[in-house]
Amino acid sequence: MTPARLRLVVILAGIAVAGLAMLAWTQPWFELTLSGTQTLTVSGQDAAPALSALGLASLALLGALSIAGRGVRIALGVVEAAIGILIAVVASGALTAPVTASAGLITETTAISGPESVAALVTALVVTAWPVVAIAAGVLTTATGAAVLATARRWPGPTRKYDTGSRTESGTPVGAWDSLSDGSDPTR
Repeated sequence: MTPARLRLVVILAGIAVAGLAMLAWTQPWFELTLSGTQTLTVSGQDAAPALSALGLASLALLGALSIAGRGVRIALGVVEAAIGILIAVVASGALTAPVTASAGLITETTAISGPESVAALVTALVVTAWPVVAIAAGVLTTATGAAVLATARRWPGPTRKYDTGSRTESGTPVGAWDSLSDGSDPTR
């Protein structure tokens, strides 16, 4: 695989995984039955609100990665791996304590607050697959960061096509007139 194609594959895989984390964030994570047979659907937005910020940070990082130089790529690979770890930690935190993760929504719905009071309201809990999908997205984001670290040295450097050249004295308007006075062509 050519270095340019390798860079493309890593960046596109990272974009897909960040999109997966954002998708998981929007989906229902828990179905809670509260005392009195009231059903409450808790989405990833309520259970793990940090996922959206982490997914957007990953997307922004991948955008920067596409134009970064070699040294910056290594640093961005480390940051991408850290973002992946944070995604997995946030999602697994919500999965291991779903009532705690849902406490804000339960309090908003019932006007009852306090960890013990909120926990006493929940009579049944159903967990969907989306928290696990978010954890998998975190693991894959970490793998994307590792892939950047492993392959970034082989990627082509940023193009210099649009960089401005250094201006010499003859590149200034006064220098062009002086060149004409000396008998040379300032356009060459």
